Amino acid sequence: MPKISVEIPQELLADLDEHVGDDGKYVNRSEAVRASIRKNLDILDEIDERHGRLDEE
Repeated sequence: MPKISVEIPQELLADLDEHVGDDGKYVNRSEAVRASIRKNLDILDEIDERHGRLDEE
């Protein structure tokens, strides 16, 4: 799996960390970021579909 580097404001990172770990929804930051990216892409696909911009494969 490729690794990437991103800059995240401290406030967002602190909010993210509240959902990571033994008591959180995600095991680690990477899993939380991947889940967020998947969700965002799903939302963008829904928007594109509503506007007739989604290519049917």
